[in-house]
Amino acid sequence: MPQNDAAFIGSIPQLYDEHMGALLFAPYARDMAKRLSDMKSGELLETAAGTGIVTEALATGLAPSVRITATDLNQPMLDHAAKRPGVARVHFKQADAQALPFAEDSFDAVICQFGVMFFPDKVQGFREARRVLKPGGRFVFSVWDRIETIPVIEASVAALRRRHPKHPSWFMERVPCGYHDETRIRADLKAAGFADCTMETLALEGEAPDARGPALGMCQGSPLGAEIETVEPGGSENATKAVISAIKERFGEGAFKSPLQALVVETRK
Repeated sequence: MPQNDAAFIGSIPQLYDEHMGALLFAPYARDMAKRLSDMKSGELLETAAGTGIVTEALATGLAPSVRITATDLNQPMLDHAAKRPGVARVHFKQADAQALPFAEDSFDAVICQFGVMFFPDKVQGFREARRVLKPGGRFVFSVWDRIETIPVIEASVAALRRRHPKHPSWFMERVPCGYHDETRIRADLKAAGFADCTMETLALEGEAPDARGPALGMCQGSPLGAEIETVEPGGSENATKAVISAIKERFGEGAFKSPLQALVVETRK
């Protein structure tokens, strides 16, 4: 994976959260908190917590006796997450999900929403999740499905392809929407020591007040921005305008809703 594919620095966390949170992540955060709602006590670890959208849903939705630890590779993302309302109970810690700084058998549950795709070594990330889980502990994670099942992202990438037809792939298709093969996911979990898993295809819907926000979020609030600048130095504004036009073409002017689709995977140690 190119180094920039995991770099969430500078102004990225704020733009990422502000312009992509409600559209892409909040619907699945609510679902994740609901899936963990039967947890009444114990230790819960969130890896790749990002800007804390899931963290906040867990902190405000789970029993007070559940102790929540949220980690991310990028300290700026955690700094942003820690400012969210309702997360005072959460312990935030910078950590690499592939080398977790916790003892074996430490957590009753490990969750990861839309973060596994960023792990350079998926098996090692799964292996670490299993290591820190207590026997019988739950590992729940979600990944985006194929890019064509998320039309707001598909339209954005199509706009960039039209601008640069010789560029082999773009961040949004390569990473966020690049780990959806069920056979591979099951094989990676098995290689990490998990015996079996359940896998649900979950279709939800996100919303945005206009096309500009999602275009800003993707083109300037994610590692896609650095890629655009590499391909077309100084071209981020024009690329953003092209993506705005593509989203408007797909969804119309003003506020819109976009279908979303993800795979939600659960397994146990």
